[in-house]
Amino acid sequence: MNTGTCIKTALEMERLRVAAEALERVFADLATVIKPGITTKDIENVAELALSRHGLDGILVGYRGYPSLVCTSVNNVAAHGLPGQYVLSEGDVVTVDIGADRGGWKADAAWTYAAGRLKAENRRLLRAAWRCTIAGARAAQPGARLGDIGAAIGREARLLGCAVVREFTGHGIGRALHEEPIILHESAAGTGPEIVPGMVFNVEPVVTLGSGAVTQLDDGWSYITSDGSVSAQYEVTVAVRESSGAILTLGRLGDDLANTGPPYG
Repeated sequence: MNTGTCIKTALEMERLRVAAEALERVFADLATVIKPGITTKDIENVAELALSRHGLDGILVGYRGYPSLVCTSVNNVAAHGLPGQYVLSEGDVVTVDIGADRGGWKADAAWTYAAGRLKAENRRLLRAAWRCTIAGARAAQPGARLGDIGAAIGREARLLGCAVVREFTGHGIGRALHEEPIILHESAAGTGPEIVPGMVFNVEPVVTLGSGAVTQLDDGWSYITSDGSVSAQYEVTVAVRESSGAILTLGRLGDDLANTGPPYG
């Protein structure tokens, strides 16, 4: 990896922050409608309106051939679920993943919601997925190594009795949705390139209470957990500054949320 190609200026990081915070508002809007009785297509329709309301353009449609504006992954769908006529039931776990553009700068995030009241084990899963994401984001400090991010996520997952899906990685973000560096969500501490100021990337582990193995469905996009276990995912954008890392996606909400648990659950 050529570290120099990953570096953003202070102005570029500010533009990415504005885009990331606008996308977080979309997820706040979705929290008001995700409940039993709506379809995953309804979620996509609301997301389309919310993106426009917050000055963003959705960019997933057609990206690498993807056919929808958002990904809606329900229960044992680990990633890239296609919106459709599935009607949410009480207790469903729903992850929504959205990519967007604001003035040429990209935003990318995912959020997991509860449709109605969750079983205790699934409430535990959402809390664990959040803590794994925050652990990884907080490991992104100047002078650390990229492998420290995955090591922090893995430690947190094991502590909470969860598994991380190894097939999915984080990524750099900027004028393109996916840039260098690649962020492994399970890795050894002290390995990989050095984390330096100016890097901006997304941390997005998929966490399950099962084995962590996944299988791709015949639609060519959706991945399900091989053992049928429910999965959850939070995706945030992290900017590395001179003295610390900052979670751009949570900027307007404050750092307390990183400690207390996921909003919009």
